[in-house]
Amino acid sequence: MSTTDVGSSRLPLFHIVGFSGHRVLANPDAIAAALADALRFLRESAPGEWLALSSVASGSDQLFVAEALKAGLSWHAILPLPTADFATDFGAPEWADVQRLLTRAEHVQVTSEGAPREDAYLDCGTETVNGADLLLAVWDGEEARGKGGTAEIVNYARSIGRPIVIIDANTCERRVENWGALDLRETTLNGLNGLPDATTGWAQNPFQAPDHIFAFQQKCDHAASATAPGVRRMTTSTVLLHVLATFIAAAGLAFGLHLASLAWAKLVCLGAGVLAAFVLHERMHSERSWVKCRLAAEFCRSALATWGLPRATNLLQDLDLPVFHHLARSLRILHARSAAVNPVPIEHFQRVYREMRIEDQLTYYRRQEGRSLPSLRRLRAVFWAATALAMICVAIYAVTLSFGAHVTPWLQHTVFDFLPIMLPVAAAATISIISINDLQRRVARYRDMQATLSASRAQIAYCATWNSLERLVLRTEKALLQEVVEWHSLASFSESH
Repeated sequence: MSTTDVGSSRLPLFHIVGFSGHRVLANPDAIAAALADALRFLRESAPGEWLALSSVASGSDQLFVAEALKAGLSWHAILPLPTADFATDFGAPEWADVQRLLTRAEHVQVTSEGAPREDAYLDCGTETVNGADLLLAVWDGEEARGKGGTAEIVNYARSIGRPIVIIDANTCERRVENWGALDLRETTLNGLNGLPDATTGWAQNPFQAPDHIFAFQQKCDHAASATAPGVRRMTTSTVLLHVLATFIAAAGLAFGLHLASLAWAKLVCLGAGVLAAFVLHERMHSERSWVKCRLAAEFCRSALATWGLPRATNLLQDLDLPVFHHLARSLRILHARSAAVNPVPIEHFQRVYREMRIEDQLTYYRRQEGRSLPSLRRLRAVFWAATALAMICVAIYAVTLSFGAHVTPWLQHTVFDFLPIMLPVAAAATISIISINDLQRRVARYRDMQATLSASRAQIAYCATWNSLERLVLRTEKALLQEVVEWHSLASFSESH
């Protein structure tokens, strides 16, 4: 039922309208007309595809579903109870109608299992609000006549700042509350859609996801690789320039080198350090764009790697990154629609997932560890050597002072004046560089991820059912995405400082 026109490498923007309303209505035909008009108003107000989210109780719910389907919206059903329990709210003929209606739902969700009935209805209403961008309610303005009533759901939506469109159950008049909170354009997904097309990334589409999704991942990955601002390198260069300026100043004082050339050299180092700091500040906008592109590319990579699963998951939604909420929603809905028409044999999924996802990531983490570990070892060696030499110099100085020993001018200037200044500075610089490049955490995480992936590779090979395979795949993807989210948090923290 999609009405969204998707470009060659663009993801559609989805909006969700949740619904709550009374079961008993004085004028159902007028309410139906008002609902149709409200849905038309929403579709004209915001670009993208609108989806309907509601239960299917008697009265307003069923009127809303009928009008949503008539308007061409996809409907996601949300039920307070399992169907066997929910059926007891209806007579036999009514339940037969509900069952027929449920066959037209694109997705069916049950919010409560074994909860008290009134709690289940309240949970269903609040989850409808939580899962929607906007609440459409048919409400008479009166207090709720039972737990989970429309008044409670409207008040909950108000309390969390959700936009609300209210149709008066008596007059059918429509009013809007908090409309400004509705994100009509969604700048993050639209910005990613606007990236130029690219042909990088995986050489092939792992599970034959729609071409535009594969192309979207490729262009995000290309943009992230092409626009990496090198903030860590620039920060490291700033530290090294200041260390060099300190080296020149300390040498001049220790050896009595009062030369204009040294003064100018020190000024150049300090000026270059300041210039690097300014450039670093200016590049923070590029850093933000780069982080978004890298996150989007990795989220899409995870979605493509799991595209062959027989059902879409809330893997990305569970990460709780509001800025990527619409991206996660778009991938989840597109996967759900694709899985229903393009099933993949389990043996094919196992083989491709192991070869193109697990082995690919294992190679990546081995390569990253191979790059980071030598740098960490060298910097640690410099730190300990500089610290040990500084202690030796200070100890010799202390001994000579204590015993009044005669020292040569060279020893005085080098060991007592110059090195005690420069060696601690060098040690501090190496620690700073380790911290700037996050080397200790990265090496530890690369090793952890290799262990996790190796275990998953062995376990997935012996899965014989979709349920067990899905659990292992989702556990693996959560570990991979958690690493990405952790990196995002560190990148955001360093950017703010």
